[in-house]
Amino acid sequence: RLIVCRVGKVVTMNRRNFIINSSWSTFGLVTMCSSAQKDSPFAVVLGTAQDGGYPQAGCKKDCCKGLWEDVSRRRDVASLGIVDPVTEQRWFIECTPSFPRQVRRLDGAYPKLGGEIDGIMLTHAHIGHYAGLIHLGREVMGAKSVLVHVMPRMEKFLRTQGPWSQLVELKNIELKPMRDNRPVHLNNRIKVYPFLVPHRDEFSETVGFKIEGPSNKILWLPDIDKWEKWNTPLEKVLRGVDVAYLDGTFYAQGELPGRDMSKIPHPLIAETIRRLEGKEDSLRRKVRFIHLNHTNPAHNPNSVATRQIEKAGMCVAVQGERVEL
Repeated sequence: RLIVCRVGKVVTMNRRNFIINSSWSTFGLVTMCSSAQKDSPFAVVLGTAQDGGYPQAGCKKDCCKGLWEDVSRRRDVASLGIVDPVTEQRWFIECTPSFPRQVRRLDGAYPKLGGEIDGIMLTHAHIGHYAGLIHLGREVMGAKSVLVHVMPRMEKFLRTQGPWSQLVELKNIELKPMRDNRPVHLNNRIKVYPFLVPHRDEFSETVGFKIEGPSNKILWLPDIDKWEKWNTPLEKVLRGVDVAYLDGTFYAQGELPGRDMSKIPHPLIAETIRRLEGKEDSLRRKVRFIHLNHTNPAHNPNSVATRQIEKAGMCVAVQGERVEL
């Protein structure tokens, strides 16, 4: 059984019926799911936007107009929180520029662990995925040896480049190496498999994560080049998980006027829809798009883009939604 919770809403589903009405309330602190097992580990979506957030700094276009005044429509940068109530541990997948709000959001998901950070897992060295580490330094939280799980190039980058190297030197963080497809055991109930994917790797390699709990498996893949550049078929990966958070940075061609979007290394949502068209309903219903650019019309739950996604049997991830692991 799969249990997903939104703010003020609880839905119980089996793997053949994974559709949620995206018009529900999508903001605020996630609440506990009364129908879920109280001791089940769970994941919480802490943000859904691309690295710059939504609205994005400097944008004066229609996509961001009015959003600074309307807090309810803002989206934080894509991140996932993991909580285990039994061991009283919690982790962050990504450490984004939205980290202060996301710490508070995860505090609300399980208040007993407020302020505790047992570890952070990073996918790569683009600013939306690691820049929040700066809040662990002495100028802000003054953290003590927070475990930061990283791939080899990412480890070297953080050890040798300031200001991140100071976090290592002052023992605010402790870097823990990961390897491709080797499990990281967060505890005896939760393990995470990092896997390499093609992407712009200027400073580090890029990985996605498969997160395995006692009941369900989650795929976290916010950044990847076109699906055709990956040597692993997307369909094969989807069949091995229960929920899949996939790169939804851009919706379709023409979203960025004056730019050739075929040269931008992300699979368009429209391309993912076409790729999975005709596949079994149960496969498509696992897909929840994440990491939406500020220009992406799917930010709007009432847009034509969102309706097309839902018509195809998929969803846009919602900030605050919760999945039992």
